[in-house]
Amino acid sequence: MSHSFGKNWITHFEQSGFLNSPRYVESIKYFKQFESKTPYAKMFSIGSSPQNRSIECFVVAKNKEFTSARAKKGRKAIVLIQNGIHAGEIEGKDACMLLLRDILITKEKFYLLDHLILLVIPILNVDGHERVSPFNRPNQNGPKEMGWRTNSWNLNLNRDYLKADTPEIRAFLKLFNEWRPDFFIDNHTTDGADYQYHITYALERNGNIDKKLGEWGQKKLLPHIIQQTEARGFLTAPYIVPKDDVIEHGIVDDVALPRLSTGYAAIQNRLGLLVETHSLKPYENRVQSTLSMNLAALEFVSAHWKLLKDLNSKADARATRLRSLPVNFNLTETSEPFKFKAFTSNYHNSKITGNDVIRYTSEPVVITIPFYNSIRNSVTIKIPKAYLVPKEFAHLMDVLNLHGIEFSQLDGMKSYTAEEYSFDEYLHAPKPYEGRSCVKVKCGVKKYKVQPSAGTFIVPVNQRTMRVIINLLEPEAPDSFVSWGFFNAWFERKEYAEPYIMEPYAQQMFENDPLLRNEFLHKLEHDEEFKSDPKGRLDFFYERSPFFDQKEKKYPILRVI
Repeated sequence: MSHSFGKNWITHFEQSGFLNSPRYVESIKYFKQFESKTPYAKMFSIGSSPQNRSIECFVVAKNKEFTSARAKKGRKAIVLIQNGIHAGEIEGKDACMLLLRDILITKEKFYLLDHLILLVIPILNVDGHERVSPFNRPNQNGPKEMGWRTNSWNLNLNRDYLKADTPEIRAFLKLFNEWRPDFFIDNHTTDGADYQYHITYALERNGNIDKKLGEWGQKKLLPHIIQQTEARGFLTAPYIVPKDDVIEHGIVDDVALPRLSTGYAAIQNRLGLLVETHSLKPYENRVQSTLSMNLAALEFVSAHWKLLKDLNSKADARATRLRSLPVNFNLTETSEPFKFKAFTSNYHNSKITGNDVIRYTSEPVVITIPFYNSIRNSVTIKIPKAYLVPKEFAHLMDVLNLHGIEFSQLDGMKSYTAEEYSFDEYLHAPKPYEGRSCVKVKCGVKKYKVQPSAGTFIVPVNQRTMRVIINLLEPEAPDSFVSWGFFNAWFERKEYAEPYIMEPYAQQMFENDPLLRNEFLHKLEHDEEFKSDPKGRLDFFYERSPFFDQKEKKYPILRVI
């Protein structure tokens, strides 16, 4: 096989007969070749993993816009391509090697740099990348050896974009908010059902993203990506999530929460393309289909870079003027028919499991199934003017800073009208999730005047990161600090009153306060569970006594209105 670019530019993927992917050191060495052999590339570290591997980023620019400051001064669109967040799903890395070779070495795609600056993360989950085995993903057809889904702390990085627990995502957020890309691509491999499609996609379009930006993505960008990818021989479909885990029941197009890459891009007022190859297709097919879809997106963004930058700028401006924001969503039962390109399947009664297990054949078939893609808002937040965060929560402000959120500290001289949330209903998850004890809450609210102490942080909401602020600081948002368990101590009682002390005091309260007495008697009459609960009956008085902790089940972050 002869190549015009020389043997040094043949990738490990190609040398292996399209069956394998290089390890970390060899991968980074290949990317660094571009830096040493061309004037258009620069590699830099964005951080280190828990096992102290460098997380590298590769910037490609025609006029040496190798810093964020220079890139922002230039009139070009910045595109960030992320690979290997789930390091067993690594075809994006190999596809980017081929893409960059076509841009920088053969120059076949060099024209893309006329209007684009590329940021490429070859491997985000570098520790997971090096946890190599041929047995890591039993439902994946190659490469011969592959990495692991989680990082070395056993955390899924693609659940961490908002809470930012991991060094890898903290490095990503610093990069993202320093460069503020105009478009984002996240390359993955999906698993689950078998079907004919080679590659699937998702692009946010609902209430989690600016409306006009989402419409442009759906009506202009996505049709081009689909058309060009299929013209290159790859069958495409929307990202396939079976309803009830059964394809015949239909597929769903849900909203990506901000814990996920494309959901995070959305609340940063940016479009993020999720690329998901099909794990059962050969590795060569998956690399080439990833390359094709990435290239189709880059071509369209390059051709419409001015419009995209304008859409982003206006989306940032609109974010500062929003008066309400949906933060949680539900699929409706509304659907439309979808001709799904499947393989025939049958069910085998298993002696192992004791029930029926699906088995796929290689016989193609087209079935019509429902496509559930209608979304309604289930929790909508009225936007405050600002949030007041007590100074003892400075560690949370470190996270806000990573997200590019602006804030300052007060001198303790000013009063505000504020709202305080109480955790009126709450349900803790029965088991840990991503190392955290999560909780769902419903809140009551009380308004009062407050004069915050000196050092209190104030977070104004009228900034481009408004969607991020609301999703982090509103307790009922599914990826808020509260939902992820950062405030679980506020559900705990820390001081108590023994019955032999509290009961005589409660008796005095009962006798001396007619309104309280009537409330107690009414509850006894209408609540059988309360009536038969001695502790609950005593707590009724304790919680209304001066001894009770007024901070219990109260959210310490206040809303300025």
